[in-house]
Amino acid sequence: MTTTREHSAPATSVDLARWPAMAPPRPAPIRAAAARALLARVARRTGITVTFPDGSRLGPANGPVLAVRNPRSFFARLGRGGNIGFGEAFMAGDWDAPDPVAVLESLARNVTSLVPRQLQRLRRWYDPRLPTVEDNTRPGARRNIARHYDLSNDLFAAFLDETMTYSSALFAGGVDEPLSVAQRRKIDRLLDLTGVRNGTRVLEIGTGWGELAIRAARRGARVTTLTLSSEQAALAGRRAAGAGVAASIDIRLQDYRDITGEYDAIVSVEMIEAVGEKWWPTYFRTLDERLAPGGAVGLQAILMPHDRMLASKSSWTWINKYIFPGGIIMSEQAIEDMLARHTTLHVADRLHFGSSYAETLRRWRSQFIEASQRIGALGFDETFRRMWTLYLAYSEAGFRAGYLDVGQYLIRRP
Repeated sequence: MTTTREHSAPATSVDLARWPAMAPPRPAPIRAAAARALLARVARRTGITVTFPDGSRLGPANGPVLAVRNPRSFFARLGRGGNIGFGEAFMAGDWDAPDPVAVLESLARNVTSLVPRQLQRLRRWYDPRLPTVEDNTRPGARRNIARHYDLSNDLFAAFLDETMTYSSALFAGGVDEPLSVAQRRKIDRLLDLTGVRNGTRVLEIGTGWGELAIRAARRGARVTTLTLSSEQAALAGRRAAGAGVAASIDIRLQDYRDITGEYDAIVSVEMIEAVGEKWWPTYFRTLDERLAPGGAVGLQAILMPHDRMLASKSSWTWINKYIFPGGIIMSEQAIEDMLARHTTLHVADRLHFGSSYAETLRRWRSQFIEASQRIGALGFDETFRRMWTLYLAYSEAGFRAGYLDVGQYLIRRP
């Protein structure tokens, strides 16, 4: 697999032109002191052990270890930036952990009790707001998608399995089951749910690198698949040609809002997270308008509890800033509300499999770390690699804690 994008030589130290947030933060003594007090509370409530270079610690002696390497910088970042500062502190090397998933899982399991209630009420005043530039208008969506998915096909190939599938697998064979087998099971279940067979007109919203489209075409379906990532479109086209089904797949660099026609089956795997709350009604109306009579929608979505979604939906987080600009995770209730308010559709079948996502992410993270030198040779410096290691660990922890879930939905008309 090759990439259509060139990269500069790998960086051996922090490049402040690329990573200005990694510069030593300005002192903020009051905020830093408040951050230290909050961290002490967090350590007590979660059972994590926070260690410092001088041998002191916060929390119990036997919990998952969060090792603060540079206390002054760590507390300055945490005090100034909260969630974003905590992530940036890891990127800068201000803290580390022998098992970051264990630390982050402990935090996720206690997320609603970590901040005092009186401060939670002030959240809308101190949390940064979503930047308007990240609104998922047509040009905004293209920019947001490019910032993540157009990084490099070779980057993703370094840690994904042979199917190049970047969404939760569905495991059934235990920890020894190959990831590729579990990924194909997930895809085939969606195709079975929506009745994809010879002659089915399929619309896929979110191409990825083409595995679902290829498997649908092998059933004899005619597939129209949409992506905003030029890197994904190029590789998906090559993979379809290599599989001998290119004539049955129409890969389009096209926004879902601009698609026309009717389709017997519409499938969309973990693309709804990139739509944005403002555009949810448009997305679900598009499903309704494009679905032929008697057709079915297969939707796979990452989920979070409805109350947490409401509390956090307008906040700009570390994940938004560095990983998924413009992204927001829905709740199951929000999906059902959107269907009821804006469509003639309803959920006819559902399956939750968050534990499979935790295992998927564990394998991705393990492979990402193992491929660190290869990824560095592509031009992704140590700060980037620490950033993505934290992203994968953070996500895995969310699923292990039950803070996040993933569901497959069969959606049709009554």
